[in-house]
Amino acid sequence: MDGGASYNPRTVEEVFRDFKGRRAAMIKALTIDAQNATELIKTLITEKENLCLYGYPSEQWEVNLPAEEVPPELPEPALGINFARDGMQEKDWLSLVAVHSDAWLLAVAFYFGARFGFDKADRKRLFNMINDLPTIFEVVTGATKKQTKEKSSVSNHSSNKSKSNSKRGSESQPKYSKAAASKDEVEDGMEDEDDEEHGETLCGACGENYAADEFWICCDICEKWFHGKCVKITPARAEHIKQYKCPSCSNKRARP
Repeated sequence: MDGGASYNPRTVEEVFRDFKGRRAAMIKALTIDAQNATELIKTLITEKENLCLYGYPSEQWEVNLPAEEVPPELPEPALGINFARDGMQEKDWLSLVAVHSDAWLLAVAFYFGARFGFDKADRKRLFNMINDLPTIFEVVTGATKKQTKEKSSVSNHSSNKSKSNSKRGSESQPKYSKAAASKDEVEDGMEDEDDEEHGETLCGACGENYAADEFWICCDICEKWFHGKCVKITPARAEHIKQYKCPSCSNKRARP
């Protein structure tokens, strides 16, 4: 288990990159890979206790036992996430794990800060960089989406989808309303308006903001937006999709 012993970030920027990598991994485990995570716990639960969800700087996640050494190299995630799984609704359990994951990420980041002697200014700068990102809990529960809706009505999203259709020349596929147009395809005077509408939108997978130069796709089921790279969809592939379902919605519909 790679608990980070061989990776010791020493600057504020390095600690923040470490934080973002671990955060992305845990968001993936609790959203896109949620079914895989719960199935993994099912296979381990008969043999092991006190399982933890680990996120690594490489954006990989793992469900495993806590480290055996005392004290461990890094703070440990919440113990026993598997115990509550069968006694709760899945969305409530995922939200609970998300809260503990947020607490663990902060603990790891400030552990590095203490270990390498960050002063007050460095700690404040690190916290501000972290605080600019939505928490795992906000991403998993959709709180970021609700906040966005308060600033941008559903009609704005619908009109934006229509604009995407016309700009991508997909009039023959009226249901195709998932991708934000590239800069080359944006008509005069509309680019700024699109950026304004998408500015507060966050990716349902990684929780990062929309960027005008990135491919952007919307799930036709849950209406969450995703970076194409996060869900492994390219613009060329999107052109042939009549109704896009994100990995989370696809997993839900596949369940018996």
